[in-house]
Amino acid sequence: MTKVNGMAAPPRVLVSPGAERSEAERSETERSAVPGETKTRPDPEVLAKAQRRQFTADYKRRILAQADSAKESGAIGALLRREGLYSSHLTHWRQQRDRGLTPRQRGPKPQRDPVFDEVRKLKQENDHLTQRLARAELIIDVQKKVSSLLGIPLATVDSDESNS
Repeated sequence: MTKVNGMAAPPRVLVSPGAERSEAERSETERSAVPGETKTRPDPEVLAKAQRRQFTADYKRRILAQADSAKESGAIGALLRREGLYSSHLTHWRQQRDRGLTPRQRGPKPQRDPVFDEVRKLKQENDHLTQRLARAELIIDVQKKVSSLLGIPLATVDSDESNS
């Protein structure tokens, strides 16, 4: 070990002449640069909040029509690569097309309509009364059978039709 000014010198790394980076090991910018031409680097600034891509209904219809008309093998994949889309986009857009291609509304749900609440309450009450009526009819049928078995005559109710 050699000492420089009383301290140990850092070890030296010997580089052989063939140890330089090969063509395949160079970075993308080094490989794509034309000799003698300076290439501007892309802006590395990242946006504070990423923007979600939004597609119009016309664009979705056009892409779906192209995908549906694709006959040859790999045509849909080429379409997706060209447009920068995923196959899941086509799946969701087909489902939307079947429902009328209306986008789902985002954000808070609208307040309930008071008429809707009243209709729901009346339907529940109607179901409850229908069940009570079915039970009452069943009880009346049982009473008729018991009275006929015991020989007890039932009182008859005059109906409006007999009076006419």
